[in-house]
Amino acid sequence: ILSIVAVGLVTWMIFWMAGASRTMASDLRHQVDAADGATWSLPLIAALAVGREGLETALFVWAATKAAAAEGGSTTGPLLGALLGLAVAIGLGYALYAGAVRINLGRFFAVTGGFLILVAAGVLAYGVHDLQEAGILPGLNNLAYDVTAALPPGSLAGTLLKGIFNFSPAATVLETVVWVAYVAVVGTLFVRTVRRKAPAPKPVAESTPAAV
Repeated sequence: ILSIVAVGLVTWMIFWMAGASRTMASDLRHQVDAADGATWSLPLIAALAVGREGLETALFVWAATKAAAAEGGSTTGPLLGALLGLAVAIGLGYALYAGAVRINLGRFFAVTGGFLILVAAGVLAYGVHDLQEAGILPGLNNLAYDVTAALPPGSLAGTLLKGIFNFSPAATVLETVVWVAYVAVVGTLFVRTVRRKAPAPKPVAESTPAAV
């Protein structure tokens, strides 16, 4: 259930990123200018953003760790991956702050949003498989494909695909249908949102001298 909840949160974040990518840079500059003089506002916004993303990250790490444990593997890998991701995020944040790295936020959000769609689809399919194993959903023994012989779960490629995208070498028909449907629907809406033109900036109203 928590896997499906995590997918819901990440899906909301994906569409927020798609909408924000068009005006993110100008909006940030405007908000920083508006907050000039209020020393508490920027730290508060940063804390709320980190807290929200931290909740989604915690749910994703939990889902990845649970998937690794269910496959009989070690839970050390997902935890090390999470720590490595935090280290990279800290380093990238410092580089941005120091001015050593400049990122096109619109393009960055578009690329990461597409990547997150594939990740979320895998987590959703994994959640569906869990519900099938619990007997809540049918079709546990109806496999859509089985490439275990060509892509063993213990191989390097199998481990990477499982760890990043929750790929299963032997997925049920329902899992596959859910994965394809999620990618098709969310991917189409995401691309449309990203390609939508940004709204024109509102003209600044000119002040008129008061009548004497």
